[in-house]
Order: sequence, then C-alpha cells, then structure tokens
Amino acid sequence: MMNYITIIIGLGICSLASCATQKESIANRKETESVSLAEGQRISLREYPIKIKFKGISEDSRCPEGVNCIWSGVAVAEIEIAEKATEPTIIKLATIDLQDRGYQRTANTNGYTISLQDIAPYPNKEQGTQTLRGNYKISVIVQKTVK
Repeated sequence: MMNYITIIIGLGICSLASCATQKESIANRKETESVSLAEGQRISLREYPIKIKFKGISEDSRCPEGVNCIWSGVAVAEIEIAEKATEPTIIKLATIDLQDRGYQRTANTNGYTISLQDIAPYPNKEQGTQTLRGNYKISVIVQKTVK
C-alpha cells in the first residue's frame, strides 16, 4: 500500500513539473510580425506599438539578372522605426551580412529585432537599377527582443 502512495505522489510531482516547463516555454515564445512595405509607406504594426516607414533604398549594386558579375552585390534599405515614447530611429538593413563593409540583414533597436527578408524588384540587365527608384518593396520581420 505504501508503494502505491509513493508512486502516486511521484507521478503528481512529475506532472506539476511538466506544467511549469510548459508555462515557461509559452512565456519565452517570441511573437513575430511579418510586414511588406512600398517605398515611402509607413504602417502601424498590429502586434507591437510601433510604426515602420520604408524610407527608400540607399544602395543597390546587386548583379542584374542575365549578367555575369564578380560579386552578387547588395541592396540596402533605410527603415525608420518609431515608438510613442522614443525618437524615431533609422536603421539600414542589407540583403547580405558582410561585417567588413557594415552590411547586416538584422538590427536591434528600441527593444525590437528587425530582419530584412526581401527587396524587390530585382534589377535586370536591360533596365538596371535607375528605373527601380520609387518602385521598391521590402519584406521585414519584427520581433520583440526578449530580455
């Protein structure tokens, strides 16, 4: 009889420990929001109390489709992040991570992690990048930084 009580108490403790682990895992989960913006567009996020504005492309040296290049090139988007309690911050996100040139796909600012997913359209050899000005679109993922 005593063995059964010990087994039942042991199972109860294991069950409670499992619940605590599940609650921790839910609390540590990071919510993300994926957004797409046209050049000059500003949006308010649904999940977070911030606004994001795609200011424009400061550099687009990506190798055009149909051309053989020495390197693939890079496009850099300027993004403004504004929250009610802080001054707007401008970050630059690139299509590649390249530390020695200061290019990064992800930046942390004001408690958020912003990651560049895509810059479109991609240049082609007939038009290059000059005709793309004003027509760029970006996709980013926003995530609250967990402390």
